[in-house]
Amino acid sequence: MFLENTVNHKEQFGWIEVICGSMFSGKTEELIRRLKRAQFARQKVEIFKPTVDARYNEEMVVSHDANEIRSTPVPAAANIPILADGCDVIGIDEAQFFDGEIVRVCNDLANKGVRVIVAGLDMDFKGNPFGPMPFLMATADYVTKVHAVCTRTGNLAQYSYRKAKSDNLVLLGEVDEYEPLSRAAYYKAMMRDKVRNMKVKDAEEVTPKSKNSDA
Repeated sequence: MFLENTVNHKEQFGWIEVICGSMFSGKTEELIRRLKRAQFARQKVEIFKPTVDARYNEEMVVSHDANEIRSTPVPAAANIPILADGCDVIGIDEAQFFDGEIVRVCNDLANKGVRVIVAGLDMDFKGNPFGPMPFLMATADYVTKVHAVCTRTGNLAQYSYRKAKSDNLVLLGEVDEYEPLSRAAYYKAMMRDKVRNMKVKDAEEVTPKSKNSDA
């Protein structure tokens, strides 16, 4: 939950909104919805995303449902304040791919009266907090956690299970590489992967060889 109007209009500070969740949970969809509302209200809006994210379009933020809004790709968080000068609202997509500087950038912008809306994965494919997202969530004024639907149970999903065989932390992909899973389904899938990847030793390696003693 967040408020678009403050009670005390003398307070010139902005705020930070974080939209987080798993793959296919509608994070970017919600980000675009809020930004388009701001544009409709004739506020000056600028959207940024990391240059590494070029899955659909190099210059557009695009949701899985094909909704889109024009953005500015930047290689690092430090580029954002320069390009955001004079804006009322700043949107940042795929924030988990930015460096830790993104936390300071967002707070500095909010302290200058800017409304900052950030979207990103809160956990990586191993179920660990992803990049700067936990720090952004801790310093945000409003946090919205959205959920996908588990492809195996139909329950709410909060984990991004990686189907592709890769241990790289950053692996951009879609339904061929990832699927959203509930806690129970994710735990079972990870346990199956762990068992599947276990190396079974040969009988010779398990049983020590007997030493021949001389008479």
